[in-house]
Amino acid sequence: MEYNDAMKNRVKRLEGQLRGVLKMMEEGKDCKDVITQLSASRSAIDRTIGLVVSSNLVECIQDADDSQDKEDSINEAVQLLVKSR
Repeated sequence: MEYNDAMKNRVKRLEGQLRGVLKMMEEGKDCKDVITQLSASRSAIDRTIGLVVSSNLVECIQDADDSQDKEDSINEAVQLLVKSR
């Protein structure tokens, strides 16, 4: 699978967000603020996982030779989403 710039940029933003959370912890910021940022990070990770899985699914279905290959690709995508939870 080819990971496009939009996907990579999402991960870079996540990296920055997590560094910000670590800085908040090191500075002793309020627990509520840290949890809010961690929750936002988790949501961003979940959205990124969904994007990667859906993009992979589209590629697999386009490349599939028959309906069994398509069904296998769909099942694999569903399993990846379930695993990410």
